[in-house]
Amino acid sequence: MADPFDPYREALVVEVETRWPEEYDDWEPDERGRVERLLHDSPREAAQLEYVRTHTGFCRRIVITPDDIARVTA
Repeated sequence: MADPFDPYREALVVEVETRWPEEYDDWEPDERGRVERLLHDSPREAAQLEYVRTHTGFCRRIVITPDDIARVTA
């Protein structure tokens, strides 16, 4: 389940994770990395954002949606 953007948790993010749908498995690693950087640079705009508690803070997890791809590759 997606979480709302949370400035408090954002300040405590110590790692990031990106989950890709299977239909993007054939994308080149460089292009996937570029899209991931763009999404994590603006987490407030991600369609599915999750904060996972870790021992040292939070992990920001973005589950990529087709809308996210369209937004950052336009």
